Amino acid sequence: MMALGLWFILGFLSGSVMYAHLLGKIARVDLRAIGDGNPGAFNLWQAAGYRFGLLAVILDFLKGFVPVAVCLQTGVIHPDDPALIPIAAAPVLGHLFSPFLRFRGGKGIAVTFGVWSALTAFEVTLVYAVILAVLLVVGRALNGWRPVSSEADSFQVVIGMFAVSVWLHQRSYPAAIFWGWCANIALMIWAHRTGLRVFLKKWI
Repeated sequence: MMALGLWFILGFLSGSVMYAHLLGKIARVDLRAIGDGNPGAFNLWQAAGYRFGLLAVILDFLKGFVPVAVCLQTGVIHPDDPALIPIAAAPVLGHLFSPFLRFRGGKGIAVTFGVWSALTAFEVTLVYAVILAVLLVVGRALNGWRPVSSEADSFQVVIGMFAVSVWLHQRSYPAAIFWGWCANIALMIWAHRTGLRVFLKKWI
């Protein structure tokens, strides 16, 4: 239990390093003044260009991937071990509630991709990416091929993650993986709660 607690803390700290915020300082941009003001990689992409943005996406991906992959590869946890649930959630929690930014954070998309790449050898990551691509095309088509709002983006991200559960069920992943998904979708709903609220008010 002590070892698992240590790995949870390490995963949380890994997730809490806000690379987009640090790179924003290097690029001399204030992410609080961009988009919805969150210190995430996609806001940095908008503010400082694709070079800084892509680097932040890669680093955010790795901070989710590395701690979970190390735990799995070293046998600290197994795919059917309930201990996988907090270990998989830790990097996303750290990103959403970074102690280095007064427990504020980003939206957790890139770090989520990293976690699921480690959990499923990139399988679910690819599935989720395809789902998001389809939702993006459909959303733009319905919007006259114009870029959709940030609220619609939030809706697509969360609905896409719900769709992932169907794939997990069809592929008969262990229960621990499914409960890890439950923790992840709950965190994503929290991270995108404002956008979801605005989107649903418009359409319901």
